[in-house]
Amino acid sequence: MTMTRRETMTAAGAALLASSSAAATLGRPARRDVQVFGHRGVSALRPEHTIASYAKAVQDGADFIEPDLVISKDGVLIIRHENNIAETTDIARHPEFADRKTEKMVDGEKQIGWFVEDFTLAELKTLRAIERLPKLRPQNAALDGRFDLVTWQEMIDFAAAESLARGRKIGLVPELKHSTYFAGIGMPLEDRFLATLAAHDYTRRAPLVIQSFEIANLRYLRSKLGRPTNTRLMQLTVGADMRPADVVKAGGALTFRQMMAPAGLAEIATYADILAPDTRTIIPLGRDGRLAAVAPVTSDAHTAGLVVMPWTFRPENYFLAKNFQTDAGPAARNPAGSVAEIRACLAAGIDGFFTDDPALGRQALGTSGFAGEPL
Repeated sequence: MTMTRRETMTAAGAALLASSSAAATLGRPARRDVQVFGHRGVSALRPEHTIASYAKAVQDGADFIEPDLVISKDGVLIIRHENNIAETTDIARHPEFADRKTEKMVDGEKQIGWFVEDFTLAELKTLRAIERLPKLRPQNAALDGRFDLVTWQEMIDFAAAESLARGRKIGLVPELKHSTYFAGIGMPLEDRFLATLAAHDYTRRAPLVIQSFEIANLRYLRSKLGRPTNTRLMQLTVGADMRPADVVKAGGALTFRQMMAPAGLAEIATYADILAPDTRTIIPLGRDGRLAAVAPVTSDAHTAGLVVMPWTFRPENYFLAKNFQTDAGPAARNPAGSVAEIRACLAAGIDGFFTDDPALGRQALGTSGFAGEPL
């Protein structure tokens, strides 16, 4: 039997209410407490990891904004999605840096490009951000060259200033990138990162979620931080038989898929507070590209004492399940489809989520309010 659109939305709404009631019963956040994470800011509408992206994300209702952290040659934490900056900066247009293009092995992957650890902060500040996905997001590509690279210290100052201006705490959700790789070249991230948290008033009291695809760094951070009331640790995972980079380095066999089995989730709960799988782990796609049955991982994670906050909802047809795509082509922006897909995962019981478009995240929740704390 084929359901009409109205019937589908009614059923989804009923499931959402049921999941909210169940969440309250289990002591997890109810629907009004679901947190919206601005993925690299509002990267659907601005070049990622720029102040413009973060400012728009805050304006559009993100409870948290996400900086990915790598490190410069002179030991400064820089916000970029990875250490190879060939695709997200205009470095290829800088002839003075042409001789620094090189090949490296990062997390088991051979890469060619320019790498942040080979540049000082002063050199990196001569670069400008460009759009990573210009064919899918040409409106962002039109902003290429307008914004410079942001340091983690600048990010903290920005969040503190925005919090004062808006009268609410803006959470930060930094991801430590390539921890094992950076440790291997004598530039470990963790202690530098911890020092910044201790040095800034805002990070001592604002909501903070620290995330990684690796395990050892999260365990180390837990041992150093303890369990302060403003800070949670987030284990990122992906629904595949891949292994975390630190597990590979140590010669281990543990896969992300094994980590999301009940025994693996119980182990994660010994050092982390949040499980953050990819969205397709929450509700897999069938062979037809449409959403299939809800996977058990959300329920299993809740049983283990973890909250579940998947990544990443994106509003272009290219990223959506076929249930929600339009006929406008893969690069077409599809807000209604993104909202519908978010609501399907909310009905599956998630407690928060990353989105490239926080305004659509708020729309999916049916509220313009915030789950975060007042200032």
